[in-house]
Amino acid sequence: MISSFLLFTFAFIPVGMNHIERLNAILIQLQSKRIVKASEIAERFGISLRTVYRDIRALGESGVPIGAEAGVGYFLMENYKLPPVMFTKEEASALLFGEKLIEKMSDDSIKRDFCSALFKIKAILKPEEKDRLEKLHDRISVLNFAPGNQAGNQLFLHEIQQALISKQVLEIDYQSRYGEELNTRELEPIGLCNYGSRWHLFAWCRLRNEYRDFRLDRIRKLKTTGENFRGKQHITMNEFIRQMNVINDEANISLLIPCNRLQLIAESKYWYGFIDEETVDGEYCRLRFANTELKGFATWIISSGSYATVEEPAELKDILDRLISGIIAHYTK
Repeated sequence: MISSFLLFTFAFIPVGMNHIERLNAILIQLQSKRIVKASEIAERFGISLRTVYRDIRALGESGVPIGAEAGVGYFLMENYKLPPVMFTKEEASALLFGEKLIEKMSDDSIKRDFCSALFKIKAILKPEEKDRLEKLHDRISVLNFAPGNQAGNQLFLHEIQQALISKQVLEIDYQSRYGEELNTRELEPIGLCNYGSRWHLFAWCRLRNEYRDFRLDRIRKLKTTGENFRGKQHITMNEFIRQMNVINDEANISLLIPCNRLQLIAESKYWYGFIDEETVDGEYCRLRFANTELKGFATWIISSGSYATVEEPAELKDILDRLISGIIAHYTK
């Protein structure tokens, strides 16, 4: 009966799992959301829809009360309860990696909520798995770039998530560029995306009357207006990414750097849109980047100690000249 299927696994699917293991994992997947499409199950396990139908039928014949909505998906009947999920040692270790990433890639509110959830998960681990996590904890680190202007590490991730769910209009005070004054915007949020080591809010901007990409570390103040836009249909996240060319892999910056100074930017270059490099005459390397924040990029060049020479664009050269002239004037007073 049902007990024969309760050899549970977590969300990560081991390579080469047998039929019983797959049935157990499908059962957990059905518990993970209200309705699960057959195509989602097929994609997750790399099986055909015909095999999905056969597996669902096998679960039903074993006594699991599975309902179906024609053309929608499958669901577990209400009041059906599964025993607590048990974790393998690999899955428990994966939780620790998740904890380390959340520490560096979110704000204080998300870290607090994740920590609370993780305590509950750890509470059901076997004693040996708890000991395993303790031994690993201080041996795993994530050294991610964290912009220095995030006062109190406030990215408003919790508030934005709630606005996305309820389709609430947001009002923000936003700093568009380095050193510019704040301006107030009303936004209809579409989604959150992390790229370039930063969180971004994709939204319809009522001020500009178009779709815009807002960096969360530049939002100085955020509040919900109480207004919703439920009747309005916006483009999807994927459509936004395609239309706005969010992840740009075309280089717009070229630098020449002495080969013996490359180690000074070995890690930090990835934070600034590094694409590729080539050796020039054995003494220099040409590095190419995709980055539209030229003022911040110029500041990095000066502080990196790389002795980089800008080949292009000309605008970046001008910004560097002004910054260096300002530094010289300040220290030669």
